Amino acid sequence: MKKVRWLLMALLLTPALAQPGYDWIVVLGAAQYGGRPSPALERRLEAALHLYQRGLASRVAVAGGKAKGDRYSEGEVGCRYLRQRGLPAKALLCEGQSQNTYENLLFLKPHLSGRILLVTDAPHLPRALFLARLLGLEAEGYPVPGEYPLSYWLREALYRLWLYLGLRPFQSGFSPHGLKSLPPGVLGNPGTPAKGP
Repeated sequence: MKKVRWLLMALLLTPALAQPGYDWIVVLGAAQYGGRPSPALERRLEAALHLYQRGLASRVAVAGGKAKGDRYSEGEVGCRYLRQRGLPAKALLCEGQSQNTYENLLFLKPHLSGRILLVTDAPHLPRALFLARLLGLEAEGYPVPGEYPLSYWLREALYRLWLYLGLRPFQSGFSPHGLKSLPPGVLGNPGTPAKGP
C-alpha cells in the first residue's frame, strides 16, 4: 500500500520537479523547540536546501509563527538553519506570525511572485496546494518523504474534505510586521548554533 501511495505521488508531482525555473521555494511551517527545528521542520528545510542547490529557484521563503510561550518563531528558526548551511541572507524571506497553513500562504502571498514550489510533508501537500490555489498562487509541490502515520493521512483527508465542501480555512489574524527579508546578522551570527536544550 505504501509503495502504491508513493508511486502515485511521484507520478503526479515529478513532472513539476523536472523543470527548474521556480521563482520561490516555500517551506511551510512545522514546530521548533527552543530555537532548533523539530524533525519535521528539519526534513522540510533539508529538502528545500537540496532543491535550492539544484537551482530550482533563487529564493526561499520560510513560514511559521510562535506557539504560545515560544521564544522563537518557526520562520526565524528555519531561516537561521538555512543560513548556517550556506544560503545567502539575500535569498531568504522569513515569515514569523502565521499560525496555520492558510496563514503561512496568506501572509507570504504579497511578497511572492511567479511560480512557487511548496515544500512540506507528503500527507500535508495536497491540502497546501489546494489552499495555495485558493489564494491565487501559481503553486506546485514537493512532497518530503517520511514515515507518516495513517492518522496523519486521515486527518489531512478530513481537512481537504472540509475545504472541498466549500468551508473556509480558519484564520487567527494578520500582522504585516511578522514578515521580513533577512538582512545579514538579523538572527545573530549564522555560524553560531541556535540556543536551546
